[in-house]
Amino acid sequence: MQTLQIIKIGGDIINHELKLKQFISMISEIKTAMILVHGGGKLLDQLASRLGIEQQMVDGRRVTDAATLELASMVYAGGINKKIVALCQSQGLHALGLSGADNNCLQAQQRKIGENDFGFVGDINKEGVNSKFISLLLSNDIMPVFCSITHDNQGQLFNTNADTLASVIAQSMSSFYDVKLIYCFEKNGVLRNIDDEESVIPSINTNEYKTLQQEGIISKGMIPKLDNAFDAIQSGVQKVTIMHALHILKNNQDESNVGTKISL
Repeated sequence: MQTLQIIKIGGDIINHELKLKQFISMISEIKTAMILVHGGGKLLDQLASRLGIEQQMVDGRRVTDAATLELASMVYAGGINKKIVALCQSQGLHALGLSGADNNCLQAQQRKIGENDFGFVGDINKEGVNSKFISLLLSNDIMPVFCSITHDNQGQLFNTNADTLASVIAQSMSSFYDVKLIYCFEKNGVLRNIDDEESVIPSINTNEYKTLQQEGIISKGMIPKLDNAFDAIQSGVQKVTIMHALHILKNNQDESNVGTKISL
């Protein structure tokens, strides 16, 4: 089967105009089919602070009230998505910016209220991914660029974790492609010491992940990222890597020396 790379870009790279341009320039040299998925939570936090919209996080996940959902839709599906698409076009990539509502690409369900009420947060599984339409775009050399706004097909938008979206898209597309999932951000990988960029953990399996959590080495926002990475590798995704965005070309040339590999 043809190789497909699903690249989730987030963290400080999105905030840094020069680094984002460098990243887009690098992926323009990759010859395999690609899908981009982006977050932008830090920009959302900044704008929410300026507007006086209080933000709440629970276990590394955002609580999305009505005001935050409106803001997220503007920031993710509007400003950030179109900026990334414009940069892709400038590098010769035929990019199409999409939310989950567009052609019913990503259909989610509102998270049920349990111990915590996350508000307008959408949970999605691979059955909610319109993989046939996405495959049609890819077969016509169009690179989808997904933001983290989904919908329920009843007119309601949701804020969905971008790491989760990348994982479930990867799982769904594994029926059509040999999928490689790459989580790109401003760190060199999963770090044993958050203050030491050279302390990259080269690989993590399921048992090691549990131990690293118990030791407090992996915590907060890294937990949902890794949970999604393990979901992907357990559901047919060929390779999952967590790495620095500006090492994306090196990853394609010599995968063994870049980032943190996820394995069973």
